Amino acid sequence: MKTTLHFLCVWLLSQLSLVAADSWRPLWDGHSFAGWHLIGKGVWTIENGAIHGVNVAAEKDYGHLVSDQIYGDFTLRLKFKSIKGNSGLYFRSEETGPSGVTGFQAEIDATKDVGGLYETHGRKWVAQPTPAQVATWFRPGEWNEMTVTARGGHIVVRVNRKISAELADDPGRRKGRFALQLHGGKDVDVWFKDIGLRLP
Repeated sequence: MKTTLHFLCVWLLSQLSLVAADSWRPLWDGHSFAGWHLIGKGVWTIENGAIHGVNVAAEKDYGHLVSDQIYGDFTLRLKFKSIKGNSGLYFRSEETGPSGVTGFQAEIDATKDVGGLYETHGRKWVAQPTPAQVATWFRPGEWNEMTVTARGGHIVVRVNRKISAELADDPGRRKGRFALQLHGGKDVDVWFKDIGLRLP
C-alpha cells in the first residue's frame, strides 16, 4: 500500500511539473506571420526558423510586426540578435502615434541601452541602464534571451536572466499589443526567435 501511495505521489508531482513546463505557449509559430501583422516600413522575412528585420537609414518611417491579439498580464520571452541599429519589444502598446506604435518597449540595440524601458510618445526613458550595467548582461552580436513580465503595475525586464529594469507600481496602460520594432532613419539588422508567452 505504501509503495503504491509513494508511486502515485511521484507520478502526480511529475504531472504537475509537466503542466508547469507546458504553461509556456508559442506566440510565434516559427514559419509564418500568422497571428501578426505588418505596419510601416522596413522588410521582415522568415529565415531558418527566425524572424529577420531590416531597415535602412534613408527610410525615415518605422516598421513594426504587431500581434493581432491584445494582452493584459503576461510573461513573454524571446531570443534576439541585434547586428546593427535599434529595435525593441513593445508590450501593452497601441497602433497610434507618429511612429505607428505608442507604449512601452523593452529596448533592443546593437550597442547600448539593451533591457531598458522606454515609453514611446509618452514618458520616454522610464528606466535607462548605464553602459556598465548593459555590459553585465548583453552579449553583442550573439543570441540573447529577453523576458518581460507585466502583472498590474509591476514590470520586470530580464536579459540573459539578469534584471535590467523593474517598475514596482507603474501607472501606465494595463493591456495592449506586442510589437517588434525596426527604428526609422537608421540602418537596422535584427533577428528574433523562440517567442513564447505565459499567461497568469
